[in-house]
Amino acid sequence: QVQLVESGGGLVQAGGSLRLSCAFSGRSFSNYGMGWFRQAPGKERALVAAISWRGGITNYTDSVKDRFTISRDNAKNTLYLQMNSLKPEDTAVYYCAADFSLRDIIAGGKNGYWGQGTQVTVSS
Repeated sequence: QVQLVESGGGLVQAGGSLRLSCAFSGRSFSNYGMGWFRQAPGKERALVAAISWRGGITNYTDSVKDRFTISRDNAKNTLYLQMNSLKPEDTAVYYCAADFSLRDIIAGGKNGYWGQGTQVTVSS
């Protein structure tokens, strides 16, 4: 069974940076497309960024392009999200997800595995 554990969330001022990590265990990490989603209060969970099995292909929602970077280290079974120039509207619970492919992640990760989430709060 796949397990995902996020870390790195916290409180930061606008303009600041955070790096989220997601530790993957239970199966072969390199066989899964991975992604970060977020859910703000009163809103639906939405895709932030996704990455292919070997990290060669990435996908970002428009609002985070040029500010966030998704990456993975298959040797360490870890997914990352580097978040720079943070804005108050980035405040949300951030979730790590694993699914069969990048395409499945972009489609919402409905049949995949999910972590419990980590809170990111950006103050103005």
